[in-house]
Amino acid sequence: MEAELQSSGIGLRFTQFLILKRLALIGPMSASELARSVELDGGAMTRQLDQLEGKGLLRRQPHEQDRRALRIELTDAGQAMWEQMTPCNEYVLDAAQKALDPTEREQLRDYLERVLLALRDM
Repeated sequence: MEAELQSSGIGLRFTQFLILKRLALIGPMSASELARSVELDGGAMTRQLDQLEGKGLLRRQPHEQDRRALRIELTDAGQAMWEQMTPCNEYVLDAAQKALDPTEREQLRDYLERVLLALRDM
């Protein structure tokens, strides 16, 4: 994925791609929720958020119910970047699954979702 991003002129690393993808698909969330969803520790997440915020792709906003907390959300530039990255994501996923027929792709997705749920429950 990272190679595809680079060849498309998108100067982001894979982890940064994942962060933008989560925010684009799920919406604003706390830094700790976001860190869990992309499997980063707090320090690594802070560094990534600082870099992405510096590029104008996301912002930290006060949480609506907890004034001690912040919500991380995409900026308009972050949303535009996600839309630019979406074809890269689709291309890599298609290439990775090209040997599978549609039924096998669906089975693989089901298996992986179940494995991920089991791991999250641990």
